[in-house]
Amino acid sequence: MKRRTAIKNSLLGTGALLAASPFEKVLGQSPAEFESKINIGVQLFTIPKMAEADLKGTLQTLSELGYTEIEFFGPYGFSSEKAIADWENIKPMLGLEKNAFYGYSVKETVALLKTFKLSTPSLHTDLDTLRNNLDKMLDAVAPLEAKYLVLPAIQEQRNSLEDYKKYAEEFNAIGEKMSKYGMKFVYHNHGYEHKAFDREIPMDFLLQNTNEAYVQFELDVFWMQAAGANPIDYLKAYPNRFKLLHLKDAKEPFRFAGDGTTPEEWVQGFPFMSDPGDGVYDIKGIVEQGIKSGVEHFFLERDLTPEPEKTLKNSYEYLAGL
Repeated sequence: MKRRTAIKNSLLGTGALLAASPFEKVLGQSPAEFESKINIGVQLFTIPKMAEADLKGTLQTLSELGYTEIEFFGPYGFSSEKAIADWENIKPMLGLEKNAFYGYSVKETVALLKTFKLSTPSLHTDLDTLRNNLDKMLDAVAPLEAKYLVLPAIQEQRNSLEDYKKYAEEFNAIGEKMSKYGMKFVYHNHGYEHKAFDREIPMDFLLQNTNEAYVQFELDVFWMQAAGANPIDYLKAYPNRFKLLHLKDAKEPFRFAGDGTTPEEWVQGFPFMSDPGDGVYDIKGIVEQGIKSGVEHFFLERDLTPEPEKTLKNSYEYLAGL
């Protein structure tokens, strides 16, 4: 029953997306009409402590500011045992104690989202859960009517092109299983994918060797530029492959000390982050190209922002003003 419901919801969602296609701007819509078609959301890793302390209040605040979408990050009660155990070591470093959905059941979370007119098109998860707990997770998230499950990073061996060939095959297989639920697998770049092996860039290899019917991508503009790549170039080169976009800016240009392989290198980038529109990146150009290239969902994700309320307000005003 849950599978049939998920497929039905996916088809209904597809119809809504077509009706609200950003390409309608080309047909003569005014900027005000066009703005209402853009989905502006928040990845909760931007404000994890705020969400953990008061999920209901946080969702209400986001709704009142104008955000329409939420992207959760795990682990969840239905994540694999390994994923939950691994996060026990990470949570103290983030100042967190709970897992998503912060004391609420999925049913209760759905009710909160509906109350505040929010939706959840995507959720972040982990590779072990996708490998070993996929059916349980897909059944559990079906009430949320999400379209995408996102792998935010590969935290396993990726030292050769052969490793990426295996991941491409695995992503296709996971995505094919998810298609039975009307959902797609999504991979989120983190920077290391731009270290060349045998003159081949892994990011391009993944894009070229995964099946568009099952696998899509979430482009993080900060991590891609930290690796020395250009988000606009990738959006142009691979139309309709990036369905989700993570937006944050940089106070000044930031490049990884190495090739972006370790979490330690990622953390070094946090102090350089700024709200969209407050830094040196061409956020306006990226968003415009994203619309042209088929991006459906634009998420604020300034990792662990030190000023949650300010970041939420400033970011929405800037993005809506575009």
